Amino acid sequence: MSIKRALVSVSDKQGIVDFCRELSVLGVEIISTGGTSTLLAKEGVPVIGISDVTGFPEIMDGRVKTLHPAVHSGLLAVRDNEEHTRQMKELGLDYIDLVVVNLYPFAETIAKPDVSYEEAIENIDIGGPTMLRSAAKNHAFVSVVVDANDYATVLEEVRAGGDTTLETRKRLAAKVFRHTAAYDALISDYLANVTGEPLPERYTVTYEKIQDLRYGENPHQKAAFYRKPLAAGDTLTAAEQLHGKELSYNNINDANAALQIVKEFEEPAVVAIKHMNPCGVGVGESVYEAYQKAYNADPTSIFGGIVAANRIIDADTATLLKEIFLEIVLAPGFTEEALEILTKKKNLRLLKIGNLSTANARKSSFVVTSIDGGMVVQESDVHSVNPDDLQVVT
Repeated sequence: MSIKRALVSVSDKQGIVDFCRELSVLGVEIISTGGTSTLLAKEGVPVIGISDVTGFPEIMDGRVKTLHPAVHSGLLAVRDNEEHTRQMKELGLDYIDLVVVNLYPFAETIAKPDVSYEEAIENIDIGGPTMLRSAAKNHAFVSVVVDANDYATVLEEVRAGGDTTLETRKRLAAKVFRHTAAYDALISDYLANVTGEPLPERYTVTYEKIQDLRYGENPHQKAAFYRKPLAAGDTLTAAEQLHGKELSYNNINDANAALQIVKEFEEPAVVAIKHMNPCGVGVGESVYEAYQKAYNADPTSIFGGIVAANRIIDADTATLLKEIFLEIVLAPGFTEEALEILTKKKNLRLLKIGNLSTANARKSSFVVTSIDGGMVVQESDVHSVNPDDLQVVT
């Protein structure tokens, strides 16, 4: 076996020209569609239009172009099945050995603040997932690439032996099904919210890995840190680490607990957390005053803890923070002077978080908690307590 024909159709065109140019040098025939075909031709890469393969034009603004037997027979035919090979020959069809596809940018589309429902629907890819699933199902014979990070591996193996290894094809196929599952989960979530069904009969979620962690709650447990696509800027998953060691599993849980509390306040506030429990919460006219109150609430337990503030850390506050051992300081920002003071502590993790306004904190979202064999889901507790609503009944 060897890769002789590739079908390439990508929305994210990063690296695609160089990849296809190298495939062409290796003798691979490139079939392509729409904007990808135009780009490759412009860059001097030999390319065959999809209509030349199907004998049918791209129609309906590109909605229908690859949904054709000439494409999917070439992807799904079992190469060592005599009946399949006989039918391919009789119908004058050719195999497709490599598929390179990434999908319409649905997540990027619905992330736009002014996106319309019609625009979101138009960015649901149909032909792309179908080709990916066909190729991934037939990975015994077909290579499929959905991630530009895999271009180099494919080229290396094709140079070495004319084809990818079965082990690589299995790994790429598994990645495809993860990719299409995540894509469908985003669409499902969007439509559930549009139709007012936030807790539907099937609850599908998808997350993307930020990083592997050294271990979980204990050293013998494996762990990784994931974020939800389109996570808000005021969440821990969107934080920018400015200094310090890599975050641990326990750091992440503690920092998230601190963040959830400090987001409750409009006035300058500081929260100290130790082992998921608040050991001090302070509010004041300034972040400096708020930190002093949080510290004095329990000067002992704050040692080795996490501090979160809802205002920029200034030099005076940083000077106080530096006096004790802390794991993390989390804030919307740090002045240059504060950074200079705090970065002298080599292992102190400094996290810059997004806009911590109470307006953002009050946006309802859903909390998912894993249980053995399932999960429970509830709305976030964003209810504001009004003193006038409280009753003393004893």
